[in-house]
Amino acid sequence: MRHARGYRRLNRTHEHRKALWANMAGSLIEHEQIKTTLPKAKELRPIIEKMITLAKRGDLHARRQAASQLKQDAYVAKLFEILGPRYKDRQGGYVRVLKAGFRYGDMAPMAIIEFVDRDVDAKGAADRARLEAEEAAED
Repeated sequence: MRHARGYRRLNRTHEHRKALWANMAGSLIEHEQIKTTLPKAKELRPIIEKMITLAKRGDLHARRQAASQLKQDAYVAKLFEILGPRYKDRQGGYVRVLKAGFRYGDMAPMAIIEFVDRDVDAKGAADRARLEAEEAAED
């Protein structure tokens, strides 16, 4: 029987898994689309859906709960100022998982996890801004 086996352990310790979800959730919030393995994407979905639900609530306690799970304040700010209002009228299903073939090195099944109605320009925006700032500093 498989009672009380509600999640994938992914061959990691509890602390490693907790850090993994914090980093992946932050990357998904920042870029609004990331590519990862299929099991990780399927496990990340309920975590990020709960974060969006907190952002829709928008009160101080929800902000602190989200900040306790995310690593950077910038992620919390984007979550509550941009993503929460974007999905205000949506009743759930904020992210989708799309299968994306297999990884070349080990044939691991890959997936793309992205927000529904995502901002296409958000992916790589931080890198573009950093490169423009470096070029401006050189001139």
